[in-house]
Amino acid sequence: MDLQAFTPSDSITDNIAAHVQSTLTLIGEDPAREGLLRTPHRVGKAVQFLTKGYHEDPEAILRAALFEEDYRQMVVVRDIEFYSLCEHHMLPFFGKAHVAYIPNGRITGLSKIARVVDVFARRLQVQERLTTEIKDCIQRTLNPLGVMVVIEAEHLCMQMRGVQKQHSRTVTSDFTGAFNRKETRAEFLNLIMGERQ
Repeated sequence: MDLQAFTPSDSITDNIAAHVQSTLTLIGEDPAREGLLRTPHRVGKAVQFLTKGYHEDPEAILRAALFEEDYRQMVVVRDIEFYSLCEHHMLPFFGKAHVAYIPNGRITGLSKIARVVDVFARRLQVQERLTTEIKDCIQRTLNPLGVMVVIEAEHLCMQMRGVQKQHSRTVTSDFTGAFNRKETRAEFLNLIMGERQ
């Protein structure tokens, strides 16, 4: 399924809209006022878009562009922008994912790595699980010599509510295989941090 070609379900939109209308009333708003008349419907469509990853197969995306290639050096796709919703408050968290793998006879199209990040991000998430799911999917599907994923993100549940720390960033990482070697991890981190130093 093309990530760009998303069509929300009318029945799901209507069901979500009914709940949103009730929520507006509960918080003291008037869902009948002009500015809010279409809000429940728009929220119904938006929620489906923001969680469309539940209906996509990330392994199929990788398999759609598999190529035999005798290349055994690190492949890095860095600065992959993503947007997700935290499962605890359904508030956004967003940032950049950096993904590396060392092929073992097979490579995949570079855009497919970014699409895999999007599929897992478009589900209710925690950053730690998002990091691991991307790593596990690439490891399972490509069977490379190793995979490493680093995610840097800002969480609106920390910035808009709770501790309200506006400039905090969370960094998570996970790795397999060849990346268990400190030198290999250091090479990857140098590649993704190089221009920032």
